[in-house]
Amino acid sequence: MDSLDRFKVPIEKLRKICECSRELGSCGSSGDTPSYEGVIGQDRAVESMHFGLSMDIPGYNIFVVGQHGTGRSTYTHTILQQAAMKRPAPKDWCYVNNFLDKDRPVAVSLPAGQGKSFQKDMDILIEELRTSMPKAFEQGAYEQKRDAIVRNLQETMESLYGSVEEEAEREGFTMKQVPPRFVFIPVKDGVPMPQDQYEKLTSQERAVLDEKGRRLMKRLDESMRQGQELERQAREEMTELERQVAMSAAAQRVGILKAKYADVPKIVEYLFMVLKDVVDNYNLFRAGEAPKAPETPQAMQGFKEETDPFVKYKVNLFVNNERCKGAPVIIESNPNYYNLFGKLEYRSHMLSVSTDFTMLRAGAIHRANGGYLVVQAKDILTDPYVWEALKKALKYRQTAVENIGEQYRLIPAGSLRPEPLPLDLKIVVISNPQLYYLLYTLDDDFQRLFKVKVDFDVDMPRTPANICQYADFISATCSKDLLLPFGRDAVAKVIEYGSRLAGNQNKLSTRFNEVTEIIYEAASFAKADKVQEVSASHVDTAVRHKKYRAGILEEKIQEHILKGKMLIRTEGTEVGQINGLSVISTGGNMFGMPSRITARTYSGRGGIINIERETQMSGQIHTKGVLTLSGYLGGKFAQKKPLGFTAQITFEQSYEGVDGDSASSTELYAILSSLSGIPLRQDIAVTGSVDQRGKVQPIGGATEKIEGFFDICASRGLTGTQGVMIPIQNIDDLMLKDEVLDAVKNGKFAIYAVKDIEEGIEILTGMPAGELKEDGIYPDGTVFHAAERRLHEFGKALEPPHIPGMKNDMRRRNRR
Repeated sequence: MDSLDRFKVPIEKLRKICECSRELGSCGSSGDTPSYEGVIGQDRAVESMHFGLSMDIPGYNIFVVGQHGTGRSTYTHTILQQAAMKRPAPKDWCYVNNFLDKDRPVAVSLPAGQGKSFQKDMDILIEELRTSMPKAFEQGAYEQKRDAIVRNLQETMESLYGSVEEEAEREGFTMKQVPPRFVFIPVKDGVPMPQDQYEKLTSQERAVLDEKGRRLMKRLDESMRQGQELERQAREEMTELERQVAMSAAAQRVGILKAKYADVPKIVEYLFMVLKDVVDNYNLFRAGEAPKAPETPQAMQGFKEETDPFVKYKVNLFVNNERCKGAPVIIESNPNYYNLFGKLEYRSHMLSVSTDFTMLRAGAIHRANGGYLVVQAKDILTDPYVWEALKKALKYRQTAVENIGEQYRLIPAGSLRPEPLPLDLKIVVISNPQLYYLLYTLDDDFQRLFKVKVDFDVDMPRTPANICQYADFISATCSKDLLLPFGRDAVAKVIEYGSRLAGNQNKLSTRFNEVTEIIYEAASFAKADKVQEVSASHVDTAVRHKKYRAGILEEKIQEHILKGKMLIRTEGTEVGQINGLSVISTGGNMFGMPSRITARTYSGRGGIINIERETQMSGQIHTKGVLTLSGYLGGKFAQKKPLGFTAQITFEQSYEGVDGDSASSTELYAILSSLSGIPLRQDIAVTGSVDQRGKVQPIGGATEKIEGFFDICASRGLTGTQGVMIPIQNIDDLMLKDEVLDAVKNGKFAIYAVKDIEEGIEILTGMPAGELKEDGIYPDGTVFHAAERRLHEFGKALEPPHIPGMKNDMRRRNRR
C-alpha cells in the first residue's frame, strides 16, 4: 500500500450521489408527484414574513433580503396576496374643490366602490342643474314677481321724475333730456325761451331764473339719487328672487345627495358649500355659460384657452378600490418619484400652462394605502428623491402630492397644495444583503422604519423532506409549463446539481432560477430526442451545454496552458515552484484555473516579500494570508535565534489583481521547498488557507478548482500520479463530475486531503516534514531539518566578518 494512500479521499466521498430508491423514497418521478406550492427550504424567512405581516404597529415594515434567484420575489408576491385576501378592501379617496381656498383641494374618503358613485352623482347633479335652472326661470310665478318688481320700479321712477317735471312747469321751466343728463329751460308764452331772448333779460330777471334752475336741478339730483337707490333695491329684490328660484331648483337635488352621503360628514359639508356656490353663481347655470372674462388684448386672441366653468363641481376619483377583493397589493416595478408619490399634471396651451385639482394623479403609495406596497431596493435608491420621501411618508404616516420642481425653484410659484392622505400600509422592500447592511449601518432611520428582516438563504439542508420538496418543485414546473415529465433518475440528477450549486454534499441550493433553467433545457433536449420522459442523460446534457455556452474564457485559458504560453507543469518536480488553484467567475460560469507560484529565498533580513503587494496587485485578504506565513516560519525556526532570510513569492504570469487567502498554504510549501532545496511535485495542484500554527483551513470553490486542474491533466494525458490536494474540511463540499470520478476509480487521478502543513509537505516531497526533538533540532532526513540548515547558513552569512585583533582593540577602547 502506498504510504500516501492514507491521505487520498475515497471515491464515494467525491460526490454525494442521489440514490433514487433510497433518497427519493415515495417522491417518485415528476409525473406522479404532487405540485409544490410555496417556498422551499426557507423556514426562517417564512416565519419572519408571517411575523411581519401580523404586526400592525408603525415601523414594522418588511425588508426581504436574499440573493437573486432564491425565490424571494415570487414568495413575497404570493404570501402578500394571501394575506391581502384576509383583509377588507380599503376606502376610496376623492379630491374635491375647496370653495374657501381653491389652492387647497379637500381629500374625502368613502367606502370601497362609493367613490365612483359619488363622482357620477356630482356629474349628474351639475347636468340636471344646467337643465332645470333655466326652466325654473321660465316659470310664470317667477315672471310675475319679476314683472311686478320692474313695474313697481318704473312707476316709482315715473312718479319721481313726474313730480320734478310738474314743479318745473310751475316755476316756468320745461325739463328736457340732453344726454347724458337733464336740463331745465325757461318757458315764455308756452315756448322754450331761446338763448338770445334769455340774454336780453335784465340781470335781475336772469338771476331769478338761474336761482329757480338751481333749485330744480337740486331737486332733480335728489330725485335721481332716490331713483338710483330704488334701482339698487329693485336689483337686490331681483337678485333675491333669482336666488330663491335657484335655491328652489337646486336645494332638493342637493338634499338628496346629502341624505345619501349622510354618514360621511365631509361630503355633507362639501355639498353645503356646493349648494351655496350654485346659488351664488346661478347665472352660470341659467345661461349655461361662464361669466364674461375681461377683454383679451387683440395680440393675445390666438392664445386664449377655453376652460370648463363647471370643473369646480367635479370630483377627482383619486384612488378607486371598487374592484379590490381584499387589501391591495401594489408591485411597483418602476418606483421613480412620480410613480410612487403621484403628481400634479399641467395642461399646456400655446405659451401657458394651467392646472386644477382634477389633474391630481395617484401614485403607487396611494393605491397601496390600506394594503401592501412592494418595491426593489436598488430601484428606490437609484432615484435621488425617492428614499428620503419614502422615509418621510412612513415617519409621519401621511403623504401629499407634490411635484419635485416646486422644492427647487429659486422663486416660489403658486401651485395647488392638496390635503395630505393618511397612510395605513406596509412597505415591503426586496434587496440583496449588501444594500441591506449598507442602509442598516449608514441610515439612522432605517432600523426604526424597517424592523422586520426576512432573510432568504442560498442553500438548505439536504434532508429527505427537502429532497421531496425538490422533486415536487420539478413536478410543479413541468406541470405549469407543460414540459415532459422527469424520470426518477432525472430528478436525482437535478438534486445532485442542486448540491453542486450549493457547494456542499449536505446542502441543496435555493437559487431556483438556475435549477429551473436546467429543468427547461433538459426537457428541451428530451423533446428533441422524441422521448416521453426526461432522463438523467438529458440533465447531464443540459448542464454541459450551459457550461459550454458561458465557457469561452475557460477554454481560452486552457488553450494557452496547453500551448505552453502559460507555463503550468503537470509532471516532474521543481524546487520552489508549485501549482496553486484559483476560481474565476465570469458570465454565469465559475471555473478553476491553475496558477504557477514560485518562491526564491536568499540571505538577508527582508522577511517574506509579496511581489503582488509591492506592485499593489494584492488584495487585503491575500496580503493577510502572506503575513500569516511569517508567524508560522517564526514559530518553527526562530525560537532560539532570529530569522535571517529573505523570501520573494509571486503568482507567475498573473497580470491582474490577486485576492483571497486560499493560496497561503501553497505559498508556504513553495517557501519551504526553496529553503530546504527539496523539489515539489508538479503533478499535484494545491489549495488551502493556513493559520500561524500550520493548520490548513477550508476554502471555497473546491469542486471547480479540482475540475480545472483535472481538465488540463486530462488534455495532456493522465499519468496516474496527478491529483489535487485540498483541506480535509472541504471533503463534504465536493460534487465532482463523472469524468473525475471515473479517473479516480481507474487510478488515473487522486484527491488528497490534509489537515496541516506537515501532511501536505510529505505528499508534495515524499519526505516527512519532521518533528522537533528534545534537543531543539529537527531530525536528519526531514524537510524542516534541511530548511533549518539553510537558515543557519543564511544567519552565518549575515554575521560581521572576523578580523584578527579586533576584539582586543575593542576591549582597550572600552577601558579608555
